[in-house]
Order: sequence, then C-alpha cells, then structure tokens
Amino acid sequence: MPRRSPFRPSFGTTPPLLVGRDAQIAELGDALDAGPGAPARATLYTGARGVGKTVMLNEAEAQARERGWIVVSETASPGLVSRLVGEHLPAAARDLELTEGRGRRLSSVTLPAGLGGVAFSEAGEERGAVPGLRSWVNQLAAVLAERGTGLMITVDEIHGGRQDELRELGSVVQHAFREERPVAFVGAGLPAAVQDLLRDKVLTFLRRADRQHLGPVPNADVADALREPIEAAGRRIDADALDEAVAATAGYPFLIQLVGHWVWNVDRDADLIDLEQARAGVLAARRRMGSLVHEPALYDLSEVDRTFLAAMAADDEPTAKMADVAARMGVSANYASQYRLRLIAADMIRPAGHGRVAFAMPYLREFLREHAATLGM
Repeated sequence: MPRRSPFRPSFGTTPPLLVGRDAQIAELGDALDAGPGAPARATLYTGARGVGKTVMLNEAEAQARERGWIVVSETASPGLVSRLVGEHLPAAARDLELTEGRGRRLSSVTLPAGLGGVAFSEAGEERGAVPGLRSWVNQLAAVLAERGTGLMITVDEIHGGRQDELRELGSVVQHAFREERPVAFVGAGLPAAVQDLLRDKVLTFLRRADRQHLGPVPNADVADALREPIEAAGRRIDADALDEAVAATAGYPFLIQLVGHWVWNVDRDADLIDLEQARAGVLAARRRMGSLVHEPALYDLSEVDRTFLAAMAADDEPTAKMADVAARMGVSANYASQYRLRLIAADMIRPAGHGRVAFAMPYLREFLREHAATLGM
C-alpha cells in the first residue's frame, strides 16, 4: 500500500511541524502565565490568505488548554453573540458543573427551539432570568479564577464579522480586562479589513490588542518543516530536491504543506524523493495554489484593485514601476497610488524600492497572466 502523505494542505489545519512562529507562540503562553494585564492576553493575528492565521488560533487554544483554561472557539459570522450566549458559554458552565456557593448557581438548563439557554438564580436577580454575554463571561471567569485558570475566547475571520456583534464582544472583554478577570481574547483576520475594524470608534479595545502580522517563514525553518515529516513517515529527500521544494514555497506556510504533499505523491513507493520528483510535485502544487488561494483572494478585491494587479503582471521583472502601472491603467499617478496603498494593506503587494511594487503572494503574477480573461481583467 502506498505510504500516506504526512502533510496537511487544508486551511486551518495544524501542520505536522509548525515552524517559524516560536516567538509568537511563546509570547502568548507567557501572557497566560503572567496574569491579568499582560498585553498578549488580547492578540490579533493578521496576514494574507494561507499565511497561517487559523493555525495560530489553534496554537493559542492549545496553549490555553495545556494550562487548564476553558476555550471557546468561534467564527465572526452573523449570530456570533447568540451562539456564545446560547451554546458555547452554557456548555462551558455545564462542563464546570457550577453549583451553589459563589452567589449564583446553575439552577436549570433549558434549550428552546433554535437557541440554548441557562437559567440562573442569584441574589438580586429574578429567578429564571437568562444572563447576557457579560454576565456569562463574569460568572465563568469568577469560577475559573478560583481554580487558577481562565477563559479564552477565539474568533476567526473577524474581517467578515458584523461590527455590532464584535462591538458587544469587545466591550465585554474590555470590561473583563479592567476588572482584572482571567480572560483572554485572540482573533484573526485579513489585514485590510482588520484595519477597517480598528478605525471603528467603539472598537477601541481592538486597537490596544497585540497585533501580530504573520509573514513568510525563513528558509531554514521551511527545510525542517519539509524534511522532518518526510523522514518521520519513513522516506528521505535528497539535498537538491529539498532545495527545490524550499525555494518553491517562498516561505508561505500553506504552500509548504501543498508542496510537501505533492512532492510526496509523485512516487509514494520510492524510498528517496529526488530532484525529478520534487520538480513534478512543485508544478502540481503551483497549479492548485491558484484555485485554492489566488482566486478567492482576487474575488475579495474591487474591479480597480484587480486592474491594478493585472497592470503589474504585465512586467517580466520581479518588481513593477508605479509609473508603468498607472500608464497601463490609463489613470493618474495619484489615483494609482490610492490603490497601491489598498493592496499593500490587503497583503497582495509590497513596496519594492522607490516607485516600485512587487507581488506579496507567490505565483500571483503567473496566475494573473494565465487567468486574466476568466477573472474579468
């Protein structure tokens, strides 16, 4: 039977060996140990698609669980607060088996159609009232504080969330921080949309969060991330093949898994992965990179954003002159510069010296050239 690939080229799936993020992981763990007031107890991970934001949420949750914390994991889709109040926090309360002796007690659990709820009795509260988000967070944090742990809430894709719900959650977490409760918040989202959230006058809490922008992984770490899973699965990769595979990833975490997977699959019966297999695997990975990463990223952009990128892709050089881009678009330099800033904020391009820009995502130029017509550019 052919040996199964050890790589995991799926979004949000933790790779067999996570590399290049040790400092960020350690910083969050230290914050959980340090107690209320540690800056990284509120953290935002940003970066382009496939750079490992959701994987970092997974790691944050693992750090918390290792310390005995309760973790509530969500996505910023409509109904976020309802799900927290009606499902996740009541489930956490049931797991903790809240009982009398802390001023409030879990008196009953009710699950109306479409929405769960937990009824409390408490001094000063009407018996049977269903608590709101702040009440839930405070109650759980109080119990967990007695046990020397805490509550972590993680929210993925905050770039797509409704601002009213994020405002409510942010306000509750901010109050918990002010009251020095054992609460941590970790979010993840695309850079440009996260910047829009940070400009919200009510979401000041997010502005003070520790923002971690995730970029490429160094080549030495990429080599480890490819070689070690291959060897652990009983095969070897020669030096030339490894160099080919490392260079093909450009340090892009999702592409590390994609390249590793397809390099492995070229000849799964072979004990040694050689240069020929590596080249064939890289070609297969590059084709799939387009449909899995580039196409969704481009559809998130405006028509003018895509026109700007198509104008860049006309250059054969690694970088493009802004003057040439503006001329190809048929617009003024000032107009083109506005879209330059938008695309830098979106992690689609990067500055590359005076008056020049370069693509930030590997193989985006090639994808744009091959699919310009189907993308409406």
